[in-house]
Amino acid sequence: MAVSGMNHFTILTDDVAGTVAFYTGLLGLRDGPRPDLGFPGAWLYLGDAAIVHVVGDAAPERLRAGVIDHVAFTATGLSDVLATLAAHGVAHTCRQQVGTGAWQVFFFDPNGARVELDFAAGEVPAHA
Repeated sequence: MAVSGMNHFTILTDDVAGTVAFYTGLLGLRDGPRPDLGFPGAWLYLGDAAIVHVVGDAAPERLRAGVIDHVAFTATGLSDVLATLAAHGVAHTCRQQVGTGAWQVFFFDPNGARVELDFAAGEVPAHA
């Protein structure tokens, strides 16, 4: 058996609508079809793949950080992303990786999950 790719990651929340708005409005994912799983939630798509599963109605004791530190997406449009995060008041850090020159942007979603966006070294933020 061998892993052939990432299927999805799941976010626990007590605010499905707010979580969906964050990932669709700021990251450009699309809210799409989800089977009736017997509990509230949403599936967020990148193209044809549901890469973020949102599980709602989570008990407060389940809404805590686990052993996974963050989730990372490959992205484009560094300057636009930085402007969008700033316009929405999302605190973030932008740094250039030593060696590769790739740009990394880190921030937290409304549930406290740390998100990383990775940009090619050739993309230069407007402030650089």
